[in-house]
Amino acid sequence: MTVTAVAAVDLGATSGRVMIGRIGDDRLDLELVSRFPNGPVEREDGLHWDFGALYEHVVAGLAEAVRREPGIESIGIDSWAVDYGLVGDGELLAEPFHYRDDRTARGVAEVHAEAPFAELYRRNGLQFLPFNTLYQYRVDARLADAETALLIPDLIAFLLTGAAVAERTNASTTGLLGVETGEWDTELADRLGIPSGILPGLVDPGTTIGMLHAGLAARIGRDLPVIAVGSHDTASAVVAAPLSTPRSAYISCGTWGLVGVELTEPVLTDAARQANFTHELGVDGRYRFLHNVTGLWLLSETVRAWEATDGSSIDLPELLAAASAVTGDVPTFDANDPSLSAPGDMPARIATLLGSAAPATRPAFARSIVESIAMAFADAVQTASALSGRELDSIHLVGGGSLNRLLCQATADRTGLPVLAGPVEATALGNVLVQARALGAAPASLDELRALVAATHAPERFDPR
Repeated sequence: MTVTAVAAVDLGATSGRVMIGRIGDDRLDLELVSRFPNGPVEREDGLHWDFGALYEHVVAGLAEAVRREPGIESIGIDSWAVDYGLVGDGELLAEPFHYRDDRTARGVAEVHAEAPFAELYRRNGLQFLPFNTLYQYRVDARLADAETALLIPDLIAFLLTGAAVAERTNASTTGLLGVETGEWDTELADRLGIPSGILPGLVDPGTTIGMLHAGLAARIGRDLPVIAVGSHDTASAVVAAPLSTPRSAYISCGTWGLVGVELTEPVLTDAARQANFTHELGVDGRYRFLHNVTGLWLLSETVRAWEATDGSSIDLPELLAAASAVTGDVPTFDANDPSLSAPGDMPARIATLLGSAAPATRPAFARSIVESIAMAFADAVQTASALSGRELDSIHLVGGGSLNRLLCQATADRTGLPVLAGPVEATALGNVLVQARALGAAPASLDELRALVAATHAPERFDPR
């Protein structure tokens, strides 16, 4: 049996990793090579990513991947959306800003003064999120010195290969990609004072971006191509969501919960705009019609605050087991409340929303968080069904949240639909599948790719109670 090996770089908002993916007849598996922390760092001018450290982790991880598996044939990169680096004279000009930096509020006001949200929605099909890239561009004075602006996966690919491109699934999160054309909306960019010349050429998933620089190839241990995947991590995750029927919804759950359905045509209605549903592009020209729901960020930030108070680590599985045993009415809150968007003292902010109903014990408090996330998921699933005109029969919950059995069961209970949990590593698997298909080592259609995922990573079923 022929087995093809590739390297998947998968970068999240709290951590990143490099993995080896191996694919062959009835085989699809991953080997974790390295995992490294990622997160915001405070600088004099605001909240940034420590991109230099992130890039070094990526290169070191790739070198270790090739050491372990000399037969690796390509590299694919995915990450969170909207954030970018500015490049001039072939170099990164400054550390990328973090999407939670508060400078974006001014960008929202200035953009909407020129182009009201209703018009933006008709043009780009995106839900309103105050950190969408066009709001960041509007207030970034550094654009005047830049030759091009590259989203994080494209920036890493540029540093590896020297080729500056924009992969479409991630480009669709900027607010500057036409929802119906899939091309840059240069008229909108120029109107907003964003120089359209900084927008690089667009490529689709499966395109070879370029070969490693000679120096990097020597350091990594092999001359390899970098292949564009669904570089927005959710696009890769949805590739590997083994949607069991055309009426399946998906939830890609990690720091965020991306809740929606896969469509072949956009739903650019006033109702969709008012519900703040987005049209992000997926692999093979699909639309990820979804809503961003605050996900496990609420729980991880709460645990982080408790650990800082205690000066010791908390066993999360033990906490969730205790939370599952909580009986009686569980108070809930709006998981999408804007007061919960920034880092810092999450328990106090959640307690403020809960008021006198705030639980006194940590297991009960954790249960409230999980039930509130599930309630937000259920609302988004119901809205996706209504807006798309599609009666749903199941939910595929993929990503790290699929390990949270309490969340999976609560989501099934609150939606009245079976939840099929897994795979956990959907993002990396989707990254691997698109690379392998480009190399001729995987099936051609999304349905066939998903069938391979289902056969090799059987989901766990949670029926509503």
